[in-house]
Amino acid sequence: MSAPSTEWKATSKGGNEASASTTELGEHKTSADSLDFGEAPDGGFRAWFVAMGAACIFFSCLGFANAFGVFQEYYVTHQLQDRPTGDIAWIGSLSTFVQFVVGAVSGPLFDRFGAWIVRPAAILYLFSIMMTSLCRQYWQFMLAQGVLTGLAMGLLQFPAMVAVTQYFDKKRGAALGVAISGSSIGGVVIPIALSKMLNSTSLGFGWSVRIIGFTITPLLALSSVAITSRLPPRTTDFFILAAFKELRYQLIIVSLFFMFTGMFTPLFFIPTYAVTQGVHVTLASYMLAILNAASTFGRIIPGVLADKFGRINMFAVAGLSTGVVIFCMNKAHTTAGLVVYSVVIGFSSGMIISGASAALTVCVKDPRNNGTYMGMGMAMASFAALIGPPANGALVDRYGGFWEVSVFSGAMCLIGGCTTLASKAVTPQGILGRI
Repeated sequence: MSAPSTEWKATSKGGNEASASTTELGEHKTSADSLDFGEAPDGGFRAWFVAMGAACIFFSCLGFANAFGVFQEYYVTHQLQDRPTGDIAWIGSLSTFVQFVVGAVSGPLFDRFGAWIVRPAAILYLFSIMMTSLCRQYWQFMLAQGVLTGLAMGLLQFPAMVAVTQYFDKKRGAALGVAISGSSIGGVVIPIALSKMLNSTSLGFGWSVRIIGFTITPLLALSSVAITSRLPPRTTDFFILAAFKELRYQLIIVSLFFMFTGMFTPLFFIPTYAVTQGVHVTLASYMLAILNAASTFGRIIPGVLADKFGRINMFAVAGLSTGVVIFCMNKAHTTAGLVVYSVVIGFSSGMIISGASAALTVCVKDPRNNGTYMGMGMAMASFAALIGPPANGALVDRYGGFWEVSVFSGAMCLIGGCTTLASKAVTPQGILGRI
């Protein structure tokens, strides 16, 4: 087990002299950030190796989660064909909720004890995938793919994100975009491989899922070595409840809640929607891969722009643009139209997760608290995952179409984007500030 801090170097020269400097984006650095722990390297082999390890985790975790549209379409016609669409959507919804709500624990754990949490979490995640491959009944899928997989993902993803924030400051948005883009690459590879094995081979469900587990094993092994913490652990309270007294932090969480309510709609339902438009089931599953491929650029490019024009600014753009695009979901009727739509929604929605991670760190004064702030914020917003997909599934069952789904989900993302702008209004820089 590696020490909690591997590259910490004290640079304070006696006393507790305060230092505060204003960056180009209007963020304030404290002495905890610059004097006590040294400047974040913002590059170099060690920093980018951590980012690569984080990308491997997101490839394995969110890449698998982003394939739920393939699972949804398969369950409807196989193991769970007697269950309504809304019930099946609860499996993916529960998994999404658990993986983010666990951040309330895994974020502070990383802040206090370092990167050791990644190793047992990786073993737990592989175990959950193997258990999913054995499922036959609805309650089994809920426990294995819903609860256990979500738990393991949460214990992996938040330490990975927090480790990246410790090694990057001025380039934090770009680095988080690169790390989380691993989920987009995984969201291309895993849905295509899974769909091909499920629909075009004689492997069956069990071995198709197990092969995915075997494939990501070396990536998880690499990430267990690569993810390390740069800063010494903090020894204060496990949770930092004082964070919720800051209005800007509250508004960012509320905005993320609304975005989470709407943003998962394409990931859960675009293969099913494509099938209703006459697209073959295999090609329909490729829409999910196309969406995830486009989200690679949606995570990296806006991340670079966030470092230049403001992290909260780009987070607001993410919510507003995603809302507008989801409104148009019901207007894609041809195969070509669905491909174009998948590209556009993939790029716009790809900004939300990485954008939220970067925006939450704007509220942090001591970098050792990054994990706690991110974990608590994501955990509060994650309750939206219990609302969005099941509600959309119920709308599909009730009305037999996707117009109501697109209106509901698009409106939620628009409200989230507007709330993000409101969070800027309570800062000294105002709505027009680069923050």
